[in-house]
Amino acid sequence: MGFKMGIVGLPNVGKSTLFNALTRTAAAQAANFPFCTIEPNVGEVAVPDARLETLAGIAKSKEIIPTRMTFVDIAGLVKGASKGEGLGNQFLANIREVDAIAHVLRCFEDGDVTHVEGRVDPVADAETIEMELMLADLESIEKRRANLVRKLKGNDKEAAQQDRLLAAAQAVLEEGRPARVVEVDAEDAKAWNMLQLLSTKPVLYVCNVAEDEAAEGNAHSAAVAEMAAAQGNSHVIISARIEEEISQLDPEEAEMFLGEMGLEEPGLDRLIRAGYDLLHLETYFTVGPKEARAWTIRTGTAAPQAAGVIHGDFEKGFIRAETVAYDDFVACNGEAGAREAGKLRAEGKGYVVKDGDVLHFLFNA
Repeated sequence: MGFKMGIVGLPNVGKSTLFNALTRTAAAQAANFPFCTIEPNVGEVAVPDARLETLAGIAKSKEIIPTRMTFVDIAGLVKGASKGEGLGNQFLANIREVDAIAHVLRCFEDGDVTHVEGRVDPVADAETIEMELMLADLESIEKRRANLVRKLKGNDKEAAQQDRLLAAAQAVLEEGRPARVVEVDAEDAKAWNMLQLLSTKPVLYVCNVAEDEAAEGNAHSAAVAEMAAAQGNSHVIISARIEEEISQLDPEEAEMFLGEMGLEEPGLDRLIRAGYDLLHLETYFTVGPKEARAWTIRTGTAAPQAAGVIHGDFEKGFIRAETVAYDDFVACNGEAGAREAGKLRAEGKGYVVKDGDVLHFLFNA
């Protein structure tokens, strides 16, 4: 599995520029006016992982297949979006469909690029978007609880659970806090996720800075970092313009350009890594002469469920997983060497897959 991240923010903060860079396309029109993105643009990018190429080199794999991440460029929200201002209702519906939110914040000064509020204040921008999502959730909760009244009178257990969770969300929202702060018990987790409340989405703040501030950031990004830490969220510093330029270069030119800018890696790499941490994701590999391939799973996934990411039959008929840690695979120069050195293990249904594991699944068809 990969995951879907929605790129959101006020108009003219650099969302479409970042999307263009991330997906290496010009599908999203970057223009200096609000609502230039009318429909959400969806793009998939390969998740960069140097380990995959190393494994392919050892196994002499003919093909390298990275795991993929989906970005959705969602048109700019404005104050009042929860009441349908701008193109609010449509955009709020698009946000509901993503796994996490990359909230792009304008952390650069540029008189040639207008700001919908007439000022540069990323913390205030973040609060504007968060408030619109919370207001939309409150409206949704009130309607849904009203629709549950009849079922509650009939002692419907599922309706009772749903109403209890909606009430818990409503309570924190009315205090001005997002629904993600609600502590949910394990037995309620599935029902909670099915509510699809907007303010439960994990948030990664993306500080879009000027090109000469990409390495260290500035006072605006420092303020965002402080806000994110207080909320328990995370942030990354990126120059969307730099990422756009890098996306047009070949790998050697890109490396030279990054060096000139004082950067060790593209912002894409930092963004994806931060996104993986945000959603508690990790990668395992399958390696052979035909292909070396990366697969994404959630941290804590057991071997049968990890096998199911490849194919449902692998999970249903799971027998065992032959497992080699990445470092051992490299040190032993492949599976045969790892087996000979006693580094290849046979793991059963209870084994929790670790990031970097090289796996071979045995199953009954």
